Amino acid sequence: MKRREFIGLLGGAGAWPLAARAQQADRVRLIGVLMNTAADDPEGRARNAAFERGLQELGWTDGRNVRIDYRWGAGDAERIRGHAAELVSLSPDVILAVGSATAGPLLKATRTVSIVFVQAPDPVGAGFVDSLARPGGNATGFTLFEYGISGKWLELLKEIAPGVTRVAVLRDPDIAAGTGQLGAIQSAAPSFGVELSPLGVRDLGEIERDITTFARSSNGGLIVTVSTLPGVHRDLIVTLGLDTNFPRFTTHATSSPAAA
Repeated sequence: MKRREFIGLLGGAGAWPLAARAQQADRVRLIGVLMNTAADDPEGRARNAAFERGLQELGWTDGRNVRIDYRWGAGDAERIRGHAAELVSLSPDVILAVGSATAGPLLKATRTVSIVFVQAPDPVGAGFVDSLARPGGNATGFTLFEYGISGKWLELLKEIAPGVTRVAVLRDPDIAAGTGQLGAIQSAAPSFGVELSPLGVRDLGEIERDITTFARSSNGGLIVTVSTLPGVHRDLIVTLGLDTNFPRFTTHATSSPAAA
């Protein structure tokens, strides 16, 4: 399966030519999928179901002329690196990388297997592609948004809770998107008169500790930037927000489990 054809599938650009399908029918193609969520995450499974339906509409049926090999990272960096190496060793025709946290390890594992990434906020800054117009290399895909929208999250937070004067920004410092989103929020902060507290988190323990510590003072709010770890533990983050002693605590959960 050629990378451009695979991109056409993911973007809903239309069916592949019948002649191309006929030429490819002589062997079973292999698609690797590296998810950033856990195997039992409902949103991750819903996305995969939609992906498989799209394949079927284009004439590709799992178990007949294509095999899909899934790996689930569950927001664990070490596990994701291991799964990336496993998928590359299978010599798939193409790998679908969900989020920046999976695309990076895959590109370190191979520069020959075609990789299509989705939900990557900054593929250029992360080094996945040379540019949006001409990706180059063995990777291409879809970006999630541009960083300027991150400042809007702060604006929305102040509209919801005007009394907020302190804002924690939960982010993953190990990915380019974490730095870019924080920068946009920092640029907007003076106009809203808020004090920012960046919370760089790399595991579940840091999420719990940092949010609990920040919540000890009043008039606080929380912005959750787009990255894998907060997305996987989104329910915990909401629960921590509700259980704190803030007079008013607002969580702007921009992180879906399948993001970044």
